[in-house]
Amino acid sequence: MWSGQPHPDEGHPPPLEAVPVSWKSVGPCQSCRESPGALAETSAGEGTQDEEGPAAVAQLDVSRLRSSSMEIREKGSEFLKEELHKAQKELKLKDEECERLSKVREQLERELEELTASLFEEAHKMVREANTKQAASEKQLKEAWGKIDMLQAEVTALKTLVITSTPASPNRELHPQLLSPTKAGPRKGHLRHKSTSSALCPIACPAAGHILTPDKEGREVDTTLFAEFQAWRASPTLDKDSPFLGRVYREDVGPCLDFTAQELSALVRAAVEDNTLTIEPVASHTPPTGKAAAAGYGSTNTCALSGLARACRHRIRLGDSESHYYISPSSRARITAVCNFFTYIRYIQQGLVRQDAEPMFWEVTRLRKEMSLAKLGFFPQEA
Repeated sequence: MWSGQPHPDEGHPPPLEAVPVSWKSVGPCQSCRESPGALAETSAGEGTQDEEGPAAVAQLDVSRLRSSSMEIREKGSEFLKEELHKAQKELKLKDEECERLSKVREQLERELEELTASLFEEAHKMVREANTKQAASEKQLKEAWGKIDMLQAEVTALKTLVITSTPASPNRELHPQLLSPTKAGPRKGHLRHKSTSSALCPIACPAAGHILTPDKEGREVDTTLFAEFQAWRASPTLDKDSPFLGRVYREDVGPCLDFTAQELSALVRAAVEDNTLTIEPVASHTPPTGKAAAAGYGSTNTCALSGLARACRHRIRLGDSESHYYISPSSRARITAVCNFFTYIRYIQQGLVRQDAEPMFWEVTRLRKEMSLAKLGFFPQEA
C-alpha cells in the first residue's frame, strides 16, 4: 500500500497535503454487505489519486512559468519602449543636426557660387584690361616706330641742310667776310670799274625790301618767288591758300604725287600733308605670305602707285592702317622728295631754322628742284 510519502530515490515531487474529508461511520453490517467489486473500485480510486498528483504539480509549474514569462515580457516591453523612446529622441536630434548641416551646406554652396562668379568676373575684367593695355601698347609701339622712322628721315634731311657753322669748319656762304677778295667782290666805295660794279652790285627786291646779293654759282633769285617766300616767312603756316605754298602745290607737289592710281595718290598726298605716312623697307627677295600678304596691296614685283612691273624694295603705310602698299624706287623717290620739302617747311614754322631769308629761300628752291627731278624720273639708284 502507498504510505503517502514517496521514497527519496523515486524523484517524485513532494506530496500534496491531505485534504480533510468527513467520513461517515459505517456499521459492520454495512461494511460486511459491500461486495468485493466495491473494494476494487476503492482501490482503483486511490490509484487514480496517486496518478493525478504529478500532473497537477506539472500544471502548477507551467502556470508559474507562464506568470514568470509574462512578467519578463512586460519588463522587456517596458525596456524596449524606453529604448525606443531614447532612440526616437536621438533620431530627432540627428534629424535636427542633419537639417542644420544641410542649411550650412546650402549656405556654403551659395557662397561658393558667388565667390566663383566674382572670381570669374574679376578674371574676365583683368583679361579685358590686359587686352586693352596690350592693344594700347602695340599702338604706342607702332606710333613710336613711325616717329623713329620720321625722325630718322628728318635727321637725314637735316644733314643736308646748312644751319650753323663751327670755327673749325666755317660756312663761307653764311659768312661772306671769310671769302677771298677775288670771290668776295668789291666793297662799296672802292669800285674801280663802272661796268664791273654794275654787274656785281646788289639787287634790291622791291616787294620785300630785301637786298639780294649775286650768287657765286650763277644763280639768280626770282624777285616774285622771293617776295612770296618772304611774305610766308613773316607768318609761316601750312595753309595751302597762301601764295607761296599755293604755287609750290601747283607746280611741284601736285605733279610729283600725281600717280596712275588716282585714289591712292590722293590718300598718299593727304598722309604726307598730315605727316602720317610711313615708309618701310621690304625684306630682300622675301615674298609676303599669310597675314602680311592679306594686309598688303600689290606685290613686290608691281608698284601700287604706278602699276608698273618694278622690283619694290619699300612699302608705305597710311596713318594707323594695317594695310601696306608696295612701291617702286621711282615712286619712293617722288614721295621722299615731297616729304623732305614738308619737313623743312615744318622746321621753319617751328623756328628750328636759324638763317637769313636768302639761304632759306635757296634751300626751299633746292627741295623744289629735287621734286621736279624726281617727277621726271631722276633719282639716286640707292633710293
